[in-house]
Parts: sequence; structure tokens; C-alpha cells
Amino acid sequence: MLNPLRLPVPELLLRGALAFSFLYPAVHALSDPYAWVGYIPGFVLAALPLEEEAVLHAWGVLELVLALWVLFGRNVFIPALAMGAALLAVVAFNLGQFTILFRDLPIAATAFALAWMHRPHA
Repeated sequence: MLNPLRLPVPELLLRGALAFSFLYPAVHALSDPYAWVGYIPGFVLAALPLEEEAVLHAWGVLELVLALWVLFGRNVFIPALAMGAALLAVVAFNLGQFTILFRDLPIAATAFALAWMHRPHA
């Protein structure tokens, strides 16, 4: 496990910001799931044989894993790329709420910047 405090400050800020943006909704969904369940596309809920809250909390587990991996992991290319893609998907499938979700775009850019910094070199 990586000690994030040993990272250069700019990378620590990128990782911390990205991790926080995924930790907060996962944790907050435990106390107020209906504040978050509306962001799950209807076709996803229709395709899965689970209750809305179960899908939300399963997504929350994935968010926690990605956040901890980005914060403490060594090979952060994959989780950073996945986080950027997830944020773009949330915006794309919820365009009617763009006035709230527009902030996800710079967070996605942060994720892609971190992925770029850790891209595999040939």
C-alpha cells in the first residue's frame, strides 16, 4: 500500500480530490439513498433483478474500491480511467440534470489527467 503523503503535492491533490468525489456519494447514499438513486439510468434498473437501493449500494462499493485504489494504490491508470469514464457516463445519461452535473466534467478531466500521468509506457 502506498503512503499518499509521500507523493508530490500536485499528485496528492489530484488523487485526494478524485477519491473524495467518489467516497462522498458512496457514504452519503447509506443515509440518504434517494438523493442518489435518481442518477442511475432507468435501463440499468430495468435490466437488473435488484431493488434500486441494492443497485445504488453495489455502485457505492465500486466507488469505494476505486477511490481507495486511487488514493493508496500504485497502478492508478486503470481506476483513474474508470472513474473518468463513469463520470462521463453519469453526465451523458442524465443530461436533464446538467445544471447540477456539469461539475462532474472537470472531475472527469482530473481523472483522465491522473490516468495520463500513470499511463503504461511502451
